Amino acid sequence: MGPTDRPGVVCLCGSLRFQNLFESERRRLTALGKIVLAPEAIDEELTSARREALGELHLRRIDASDEVRVVSEGGYLGSATRREIAYARETGKTISSTDPDLDL
Repeated sequence: MGPTDRPGVVCLCGSLRFQNLFESERRRLTALGKIVLAPEAIDEELTSARREALGELHLRRIDASDEVRVVSEGGYLGSATRREIAYARETGKTISSTDPDLDL
């Protein structure tokens, strides 16, 4: 890798109910030499304002990425993940998924 090259940046999106899948995908992508950005579980009760702020923070992760990887099983997509996918499309990001049942 030359001095101006940088590894690809992948932002993981999806429900944190799939925490184990997030962790395995983070490890897999890191082993491939990718920089991985992902949401983190917060140990506090979230107010609607705090939830909104964290949602905006995640959109900034998408802005900083080259690719969005949707973490899901069984075709599940929550409303926040749907919003993130729409935002990734609007900003021209490559979108892929861990779930072959998802039609992205």
